[in-house]
Amino acid sequence: MDPITNPYSPGAGTPPPELAGRDELLNKVRIAIERIRRGRSAQSILVLGLRGVGKTVLLDQMRDDAEAAGFYTLRIEAPENLSLPALIAPELRVTLLRLSKVEQAKSYSVLALRALAGFATALKVKFQDIEVGLDFEPEPGLADNGDLEHDLAALLEAVGIAANKASSAVVMFIDELQYVEEDQLPVLISALHRCAQRKLPVALVGAGLPQLRGRMGRAKSYAERLFEFPEVGALNEAEAALAITKPAEEEGVEFEAGAVADIFNETNGYPYFIQEWAKSAWDIASESPITLADVDAASTIAIAALDSSFFRVRFDRLTPSEKRYLRAMADLGPGPHRSGDIAGKLERPVQSVAPIRNNLIKSGMIWSPYHGDTAFTVPLFDDFMKRIMPGDEWKEV
Repeated sequence: MDPITNPYSPGAGTPPPELAGRDELLNKVRIAIERIRRGRSAQSILVLGLRGVGKTVLLDQMRDDAEAAGFYTLRIEAPENLSLPALIAPELRVTLLRLSKVEQAKSYSVLALRALAGFATALKVKFQDIEVGLDFEPEPGLADNGDLEHDLAALLEAVGIAANKASSAVVMFIDELQYVEEDQLPVLISALHRCAQRKLPVALVGAGLPQLRGRMGRAKSYAERLFEFPEVGALNEAEAALAITKPAEEEGVEFEAGAVADIFNETNGYPYFIQEWAKSAWDIASESPITLADVDAASTIAIAALDSSFFRVRFDRLTPSEKRYLRAMADLGPGPHRSGDIAGKLERPVQSVAPIRNNLIKSGMIWSPYHGDTAFTVPLFDDFMKRIMPGDEWKEV
């Protein structure tokens, strides 16, 4: 088949040709944002899921939908080791400059920009990574105390008042939210809670790994009332079939039913992997329909592509001891596994490997579904670990 017309698009955050199985969640976010704009109660939404389920793609689609509906949005990715003020301030400036072009909101947007100037200036001493252009002089006494919790709440209040005057809402779309520092999450939650109490149209739509729910709950006891935590996972067989066949049909190409079923079985329905398998099957097939034999031949190519990119980029960031920990997990199967069983595989006391486990949780490689349990955040990573560290030599290191 012609690779130029190949409709499949594996890649981190790359939108697939067919966003199958996510309509209900997209509609939930649309309703929540519209209710917040109208001053009605609604929970902000934090989407949880493993790597490769399409959280980033969903977040971008939600933002596109919000922009199309006339809302003002911020799109932020939270990398490790960047402060919350440094994440929010530059994007907030751009949004406020846009809001200032709305006549009825102009003076309020300018006041919010002055609040942002005070916020950035006062906190620059503590958070030296803040880099934001200052368009106005600070407003004395507004978001300039140098206390992050107080100042962020005051800043978002000013933003919410400006958005309200524009008959709109400001929505922060934050990806990888689990990387926001533990001591800064309560600040963000508290500021959003303040806006909700005042019925100001400021909302958060975030995405993160499954451990985010626990982190938010530990940060503020009322977080589970302020946020909704929908989970996205693998597609079911019908949704996966749609994600495979519809893009091909739009190019005049069909899949045999057995080929579709085999892709579903090989990928366990995970959207990223479906794109990789379907792309490889398309490239290897000589004509329509794409057959089971084509998919079988494509599996080797798809696995090699994942091993060299999706899996390998995560593996290369690991320390030797972290690699051995994950290899021991893989030896036990897909998981989740008891921490004691993993330590047993390593022939070490649980306490001695606890720091390794904690570091892997912090870096987003594993998570704890229940107390004492450990699971991979990357689907099929157990199989990859067995391929890249075969045999028993890893036990002898």
